[in-house]
Amino acid sequence: MDRRTFFKASSASAVALAAGGIDAPGLHAQSLGNPQRLPLKAKLGHEIKRVNDKTLNYVARFGVEGIGAEPEIKDPAHLYATVDELKAMRDLVEKHGLKIHMINSILLNSTNVDSEPHPAIMLAQSPERDRDIEAFQTLIKNCAAAGIPTLKYNMSILGVVRSASVPGRGDAMYARWNYNEALKAGEPPPTKAGLVNADAFWERIDYFLSRVVPVANEYKVNLACHPQDPGMPQPKGWRGVDRVLGTVDGLKKFISMHESPYHGLNFCQGTVSEDLDDPNAQIGDVIRYFGSRKKIFNVHFRNIRGHRNDFVEVFPDEGSVDFVKALKVYREIGYDGLLMPDHAPTVNGDASAADENFAFAFGHIRGLIQAEQHIA
Repeated sequence: MDRRTFFKASSASAVALAAGGIDAPGLHAQSLGNPQRLPLKAKLGHEIKRVNDKTLNYVARFGVEGIGAEPEIKDPAHLYATVDELKAMRDLVEKHGLKIHMINSILLNSTNVDSEPHPAIMLAQSPERDRDIEAFQTLIKNCAAAGIPTLKYNMSILGVVRSASVPGRGDAMYARWNYNEALKAGEPPPTKAGLVNADAFWERIDYFLSRVVPVANEYKVNLACHPQDPGMPQPKGWRGVDRVLGTVDGLKKFISMHESPYHGLNFCQGTVSEDLDDPNAQIGDVIRYFGSRKKIFNVHFRNIRGHRNDFVEVFPDEGSVDFVKALKVYREIGYDGLLMPDHAPTVNGDASAADENFAFAFGHIRGLIQAEQHIA
């Protein structure tokens, strides 16, 4: 074969190869991606305490595409945001090229009940809890009118429980929970909720769900419950409270109550990892369980180092859970919501450090999402 014939044949081969006519071993799987595999649909998200030009510019700068937010309520007598308040927030978010996927209620936060201004639902105090539930129902209706698809809430008495702050990478500080050390230091007395065993806690959950899930069904708004952070040994619990939403089995029971396509989870991967004996080995199957049932409405993509009853919250790249493996599972289940960083490390004496550390998490997660198409 002379040079002219050789180059002509080589060019024809290259064209055929590019068109898919010739299959080089491993080419499609490694270079062009697996055509049988659906791409990842998840997007980078973040939760914002205050929605304004400064906070929206901050998240847009790092490639965030969707947000969760706490709406501004102008009338202190209201326990819910009005339709006009929600629409104004939505319009401001969209002006910055973002989408609002989720809001928080001023009721049912992740706070300790002793510092919660509206604790009646979790304290089972009627008629006050019926008033608060009515306000929550109104917020569901207002979300539908404002085009906001998801409402996040917590069913917490103890809030987020940690035992210490420990040195991390560089000058960062990591929040820690070690049950045995906390027990040795002295378990605090019960909150004003008193002793709440599993039966009492499930009754309060059922009372709430029976009244809000039908409204969510009617108005087609997702109700995303955050797991209790962290789970505690059962049935003893902590401070007299059995944290029934602090285990995978508890969350399975929860989503089966008042079954509805609009009743599910704000799946905090960090919190669920805190509830596992071997997070890296177990988290994939947990994601599959809830994801295959379409019960994951939002993801807090947070990492820990450790396991149940003994862990620290770390940067996303240095924890016990392999985020690449987790991302592949979200792709597998077809999850199409947001992946949000959560609980960024702090730095002593530097109030701005959390924003810097969140920025690192944005870049890490965004890089994983962009690289995902090349991950077999």
